[in-house]
Amino acid sequence: MLSVGKLLQTERLRQHYTLADVEKAVKVRSKFIEAIEKEQWQWFSSKIYITGIIKNYARFLGLDGKRILAFFRREYEKNEEVGFKKKVATRYLTPETKRAASIGLAALLLTFFLYFAFQLKTYLSPPQVTIMAPQQQVFHRENRIKIVGKTETDAIVTISGERVYQNQSGVFEYNLPLAPGKNTLQIQVVGANGKTTVIKRDYVKQ
Repeated sequence: MLSVGKLLQTERLRQHYTLADVEKAVKVRSKFIEAIEKEQWQWFSSKIYITGIIKNYARFLGLDGKRILAFFRREYEKNEEVGFKKKVATRYLTPETKRAASIGLAALLLTFFLYFAFQLKTYLSPPQVTIMAPQQQVFHRENRIKIVGKTETDAIVTISGERVYQNQSGVFEYNLPLAPGKNTLQIQVVGANGKTTVIKRDYVKQ
């Protein structure tokens, strides 16, 4: 009567696969594949690991996994005194599988670190302020110009001592009267973290 190990080995040889081919496809080291074929169950930590390998091995060979596992369970039940090794779960994985898991873990930790660093930098940094208009700083006929800027939505904006409110997009506006000569505008923005940004602009009316 054919055993599960013999069935797998016979089919592997018939399809001209090496143990290395199976290792690459099933992601289990060849020495454990060979142990399956020789039915050396003591190499494994539990019945669960054995059935998992057999199922994937059978699928790779195009065999009926349920039928193959039935052979294994029949043989296993004859000898339930098998002394399984301990802590084999990680040892029977291929280097490629371990490497992929390590890379995935490293990528996850890196992503978390970068996100944490970004959040920390955002919390500790003063609010960013962008003056969107006007583009020029020298005027001739204008008696008043509209200052348009953008900052954080939860920041407090004060222009020349006057509280100015931004919209839901963080955009604020301020009408600046122009007197002949240099007109200095000071914008103070206090962020939610208490940090302050001060911008000074000179607008000249000739």
